[in-house]
Amino acid sequence: MNWLLVVLGAAVGAPLRHLTDRAVKARLGDGFPWGTFTVNVVGSFVLGLLTGVTSARAGLLLGTGLCGALTTYSTFSFETLKLYESGARARAVGNVLGSIAAGLGAVWLGVEAAGLL
Repeated sequence: MNWLLVVLGAAVGAPLRHLTDRAVKARLGDGFPWGTFTVNVVGSFVLGLLTGVTSARAGLLLGTGLCGALTTYSTFSFETLKLYESGARARAVGNVLGSIAAGLGAVWLGVEAAGLL
């Protein structure tokens, strides 16, 4: 039955990723992959928060399911490659460095916030 928790979380995470990407692109344009950046940072924060959750079921639902479907390493990689190939090399490097720094910072903040709960 654990697989059902993962499926339910993913059923929420995947549409959230799509809708967030569309909303961010509508507001900021598509010159930089801000939508993917946003979902990856938010997912990192949520995963950090989950360190304070003791329930394995909540971890499956929210961590593996929701965050697994919300965040996307493959899209991050593809969009970074496309930036690089289009000649936007500085933006590609900025995407890599910014995503790593923001993701690590977000997971750290999530862990710290979980400690306060």
